[in-house]
Amino acid sequence: MATNFRVSPRRKKDRLELRLAGDFDGTSACELLNVLKEKCNGAEKVLIHTNGLRHIYPFGRDTFQNNVYTLKGKGVNLVFTGKNAKKMGPERKKTFLMVATA
Repeated sequence: MATNFRVSPRRKKDRLELRLAGDFDGTSACELLNVLKEKCNGAEKVLIHTNGLRHIYPFGRDTFQNNVYTLKGKGVNLVFTGKNAKKMGPERKKTFLMVATA
């Protein structure tokens, strides 16, 4: 369990920004998914900033990617930014979820 992982949410009108920091493992993936479920209501776009991530464990990435479907019905547009954006975004396209990396 990555005890140094943090998600810092910030709401800006119809946009939610999440800054990730620390190491990203399976527990971190579940925490990120829970924050998304709790905070993304009413957000047209969710920016997930990845520059603060030190290490992304394959299991954490896979856990996130394999469970992002739980956001189905939320109408979420996830945009991953920063140096780790390509490592974090879901690999498989979901019909209900638009994902971009910037």
